[in-house]
Amino acid sequence: MSPGVSWLVAVDLQRVFGDPSSPWATPGFDRAVTGTRVLLPAFAGRTVHTRFVAPADPTGAWVDYYADWPFALVPADDPLYDLVPGVAAPTDPVVTATTFGKWGTDLREGIQGNQAIVLTGVSTDCCVLSTALGAADAGVQVRVVADACAGSSDADHQRALDAMALYAPLITLTTVAEVLAVELPVSQVRSGHLRSA
Repeated sequence: MSPGVSWLVAVDLQRVFGDPSSPWATPGFDRAVTGTRVLLPAFAGRTVHTRFVAPADPTGAWVDYYADWPFALVPADDPLYDLVPGVAAPTDPVVTATTFGKWGTDLREGIQGNQAIVLTGVSTDCCVLSTALGAADAGVQVRVVADACAGSSDADHQRALDAMALYAPLITLTTVAEVLAVELPVSQVRSGHLRSA
């Protein structure tokens, strides 16, 4: 099946998950960033970034969650929640949400209503997984780039990949090399030279 014109969605490549001193530091974060950066040229003009931030006033079960993680209760514009350098072009849309899953109206608008996305980022077992399931439920074709994601641990990363594999063909697992083999820069896509898988 051809993936069609896909958009890259880079999930939560933020300082809070990349800084080794952060309580939410993600092992393998550098791998996720590197894989995403390799893919960026192929998705020029077709990339959306997401950010996880704390709500101003947690409600429901989030009250207990942030009781465990009070360090994270800072404003959305705090440097803690900044994207790491070198992953976002100035013109790339950024979707900010207080939820693990980023699929919703803002992300749908960010990808301009297209029906295929390529997911990278962190963490595989939380925000990537939640975003993938939400998008798949909405009928979007999701490809998760295993070697451009990172989990809370290597074991959790693999468990999340195994869980998402159960949703094929709505969700498929792929690699950076496999994505590059079928994606072209946007200038070539607009010229009608998109190759099929």
